[in-house]
Amino acid sequence: MKKILQLFWAFFKIGAFTFGGGYAMIPLIQGEIAENKKWITDEEILEIIAIAESTPGPIAINSATFVGYRVAGFFGAMFATLGVVLPSFIIILIVSFFLNQFKENKYVNYAFFGIRAGVLALIIKALVSMYKKAPKGIVPYIIMGVSFILAGIVKINVIIVIIISGVTGFVTYTLKRRKEQ
Repeated sequence: MKKILQLFWAFFKIGAFTFGGGYAMIPLIQGEIAENKKWITDEEILEIIAIAESTPGPIAINSATFVGYRVAGFFGAMFATLGVVLPSFIIILIVSFFLNQFKENKYVNYAFFGIRAGVLALIIKALVSMYKKAPKGIVPYIIMGVSFILAGIVKINVIIVIIISGVTGFVTYTLKRRKEQ
């Protein structure tokens, strides 16, 4: 029960102090869960992020659910998910009462301008961290480049890009493994 409450509190803090969505949470999840608590490894964080991105739903919720399940089973998943969702729910509930009063406030708009810049830095940090731990080689670089072109420039649906990337990685790894044997 202690670990379940620790999971809840860890993800509650992550949910409460992260603006900008799931990608901005990745460095906080990695720092708190892998580095501080040592519940999972950095490599497992990469696996969890890959799964969380490929499954329906927000990456933050999926990540919390997967980490919670890996660390403490069903109840770990439930409390980690509740922990990451509850701060946003409380904040949205409070903001909804005062939204019209803050809508045109220039100081609030300035604050959100700064927050967006900070969120961009967190997303770039997550990108660099994931790149450092990602497999290196010609095939992963080709998959990364083609995926960027398909999703970012050609505007192909991201789900299709993820499926193509997954199939390409699977086929490449299978062929490589057969060749080694």
